[in-house]
Amino acid sequence: MTITFGLALMNDFPPGVAPADRVASLREQVRAARDSGISSIWVLQHYLGNMPTLQPIPLLAALSEDAGDLWLGTNMFILPLRHPVDVAEEFATLDHLSRGRVVAGFGLGYREPEFESFGIPLDQRLSRFEESLTLIRRLWSGEPATFHGRHYRVTDQRISLPPVQAGGPRIWIGAGPHRTGAQRAARLGDGWIVPPHVPPDRLAVLAAHYREERDRLVLGPGELVARRELLLDQDPERARALGLAARGALTRKYAAFNSPVASGDSYRHLSTAQAAEEIADASYLFTDPPGAVAALKRLADQGLNHVVLRAQWYDLAQDRVLRTLELFRDEVLPSFRS
Repeated sequence: MTITFGLALMNDFPPGVAPADRVASLREQVRAARDSGISSIWVLQHYLGNMPTLQPIPLLAALSEDAGDLWLGTNMFILPLRHPVDVAEEFATLDHLSRGRVVAGFGLGYREPEFESFGIPLDQRLSRFEESLTLIRRLWSGEPATFHGRHYRVTDQRISLPPVQAGGPRIWIGAGPHRTGAQRAARLGDGWIVPPHVPPDRLAVLAAHYREERDRLVLGPGELVARRELLLDQDPERARALGLAARGALTRKYAAFNSPVASGDSYRHLSTAQAAEEIADASYLFTDPPGAVAALKRLADQGLNHVVLRAQWYDLAQDRVLRTLELFRDEVLPSFRS
């Protein structure tokens, strides 16, 4: 089974950081990823909140020249908060700027303050999400589109800028780690991005749900994508300690802002030190290169097509990120080359 790797950049920063001061570091990470055999870069999206965040579409556009032939992806773009005509045009623009190398990662969103501020009821997430996907695909076809839904209405209109990729970018769905999420991703997208805290045994069960639904709908195999946190060091105990400290700081900051009742909240159960350590030991790659090779081979054996690795959280230093990428290039990736 062929497996490829992506790098999730840190585009949300600790309070008090000026993100403009970090753009040069992001460019350096992108070039390091490009030169290390990684095939894609990814950025997240949030609005408001307690961490200054660079928005994904302008950021990916700014990084596209450094990225070269890397694919550019959103993980995740909060689709229900935006009008699908706007989303279709923006992603088509990015597709042109990157010469047809965009993956549209779309998610439902889960933070109540974001939805309240946009004036969108949280219970409309799914219906808006599904309508948006339908309309975006019709617009990306380049043909005149008509859609009359509960939330959106377009009559015989054509997108001003058809994407470079015929039919538009692939759509990878972010969905919760449960049967319903797996089936939704199978039904609505070209791939499913599974959250990073899902342990390998649970991932195998979810992958089976995903494949069964794709088979039932006669949609083909689809793309299974796992997210994983990565920090490499020749000393696995030092890697674990550094990873737990940096990832834990981010988790605590997220938990302080996230709604405790939102179904997509992935952070409440990570908020204690013991729970965070258990998740990290089961699912994250805070280890030495041989440990990372073994863990990633298990994912490949489960049929994963792509793994998106995040190597920086909160205040982890740039030199530590670059060291992880260097070790990944020299001591991990060779094990996955034909």
